[in-house]
Amino acid sequence: MDEQTPLRRYRALRQAGELRPDSVQELAVEKLQTLHHRLAQYDPGRGQGWQQFLLLRPRREPAPEGLYIYGDVGRGKSMLMDLFFDVAPIEQKRRVHFHEFMAEVHERIDRFRKTPAARRDGDDPIPPIAGDIAQATWLLCFDEFEVRDIADAMILGRLFTKLFEAGVVVVATSNRAPDELYQGGLNRQLFLPFIGLLGERLDILCLEGRMDYRLARLKGQPVYHAPLNGRAAAALDAAFLRLTDQPRGEADRIQLKGRILEVPEQAKGTARFDFAELCERPLGSLDYLALAARFHTLILAGIPRLGAERRNEARRFATLIDVLYDNGVKLVASAEAPVAEIYPAGDGALEFQRTVSRLIEMQSAEYIDTPHS
Repeated sequence: MDEQTPLRRYRALRQAGELRPDSVQELAVEKLQTLHHRLAQYDPGRGQGWQQFLLLRPRREPAPEGLYIYGDVGRGKSMLMDLFFDVAPIEQKRRVHFHEFMAEVHERIDRFRKTPAARRDGDDPIPPIAGDIAQATWLLCFDEFEVRDIADAMILGRLFTKLFEAGVVVVATSNRAPDELYQGGLNRQLFLPFIGLLGERLDILCLEGRMDYRLARLKGQPVYHAPLNGRAAAALDAAFLRLTDQPRGEADRIQLKGRILEVPEQAKGTARFDFAELCERPLGSLDYLALAARFHTLILAGIPRLGAERRNEARRFATLIDVLYDNGVKLVASAEAPVAEIYPAGDGALEFQRTVSRLIEMQSAEYIDTPHS
């Protein structure tokens, strides 16, 4: 059997008609192919224990240059990572969501600090933690590389310096260019050396273009499901899987001025909420704008038939739809009633007709093609 490589797998998908011609994707695959071949010959030359290979023993050869792929949501970044990681010719490899990885690092730091001084290596947790990671993993592949937390920002430079010194190879996908990471963050000037480190150690590639391959999966699919029943619930589950390639997402938190907006489930630019979570709580346009900035698709379950006594929920729902519509966010929803029957009478029902019109338009192929802004 022929050796499996990223390029062979990409060409097979092209020949099967599962991918469209895309010159920038092809460039990314060629870079991943080069890294694939370098990894096949790579040996970090490590000794026993983190002190041996991180501090005392020089590596036999320089580590291959990693790759940082960024671009708009839906450009195929995760697909390319799949092609590369699945056949990477190295056993000590790991693919992980960047936020999950950093949560593990903070947990390790906490355990280190709670360990009695006599039982730990010095007072700095970063070298032993980096050493343990590098001992187990030569290739680290990060999905959705994003820095929002000051606690992450302040340790990344030191942590990754140690990882790179130990010969760890990093491949990452992100919606942001390195220069845009942690923009507007507190004490960002302390984070800038890390951005420089990424430029030194990784080849930076932008997947330009506006074709959204993931959102193309919505074309021809119903996005508004009524009434509320098992079929509608299954349709929302199927839509989430279609958009994210996974059946379940993870929780997230969006920091707003003085408070936190909880996201119960999200993955790869798609968020899931119940109607009650967004429209029965005292949320407003700033909350909805934050969601529209973060996610290209919102899956909303359980839109009820609203009576006059629920004018506040109707008003919030109308505001939500306005924000999603103005920002090109796609909506997949389940509802108790057809669009025209959601809020037929009550205070503001006449104005709600604009919401009805927008909900109908948001089901069209033309709207699905609208770029997320």
